[in-house]
Amino acid sequence: MDLGHSAFDPVELRTNSVVPRHAATLILVRDVPPGRGRFHKRPRYLEVLMLRKAVRAGFSSGAHVFPGGTLEMTDGCVEIAELCSGRDDADASAQIGVSSGGLALWVAAVRECFEEAGILLAYAADGKLASFSDPEVAARFQACREALNRKKQNLLEICRDEGLTLALDRIYYFSHWITPEGMPRRYDTRFFIAEAPVDQTAHNDGSETVENRWIAPEKALRLAAEGKMALVFPTMKNLEAMSRFASAADLLAHTRTIKEVSTSLPRLSIDGREVRILLPGDPGYEDLTAEPPAGDFPEKGAL
Repeated sequence: MDLGHSAFDPVELRTNSVVPRHAATLILVRDVPPGRGRFHKRPRYLEVLMLRKAVRAGFSSGAHVFPGGTLEMTDGCVEIAELCSGRDDADASAQIGVSSGGLALWVAAVRECFEEAGILLAYAADGKLASFSDPEVAARFQACREALNRKKQNLLEICRDEGLTLALDRIYYFSHWITPEGMPRRYDTRFFIAEAPVDQTAHNDGSETVENRWIAPEKALRLAAEGKMALVFPTMKNLEAMSRFASAADLLAHTRTIKEVSTSLPRLSIDGREVRILLPGDPGYEDLTAEPPAGDFPEKGAL
């Protein structure tokens, strides 16, 4: 796979000494059915899976995030591309607006979700979504997940051993965020979205992620506003976008109609100890230099 300039790296991002690392995030959603009994008036509603990062996890330490992480070279190997259902590299690259190599980011989203949340979007040999409802199967895949996290096994080997193909046809491109220049760590992250498999249960890995919860987007935003849930800026903005939809079905139907996803590259306005995040189109965005003065940026930023 070519990870060169033509595929991924806009020229303007190389003006900063910290080059963004390519990353992928998979937002899992589900519908909660209408209430029964004393909850009979509760309508169907949308929930999203969120993981809480360990305090020692570095970037986004202690925050609630979606499963995701940085690209690995094996995500773009030819062999795993042959085990992807519904998308080839040409289609995947066109979807995210790069010339080639884009399939690796879709694969990375699936891999990171399995590593961090224990949910694997893949088809079994019978063509159905992988199910972990059988305790023996669940235990076997948990062992695979642990080996994957310890770098003792890779996703290609797991797919071959278990007769799996990655269900990329069930995953949709949703948003694109690049960490502002001036940050000590920068990520060029593609956010994808998919409906969670019904026969798999999320489990945090106990290392990078220490808690998982299904939550309505508007509730997560409310808890963040009350100071009860830490959210990084792109997570908050993605939650805001999802909160406009009444159900996972409505949200997924919308994602299927998206023709182009714009890139969000925030800039930072720093005045003393006050830091404001500006997006393209916000007043003052074009007036900011791309990179804050050296030494003026707080150690722990908002993005």
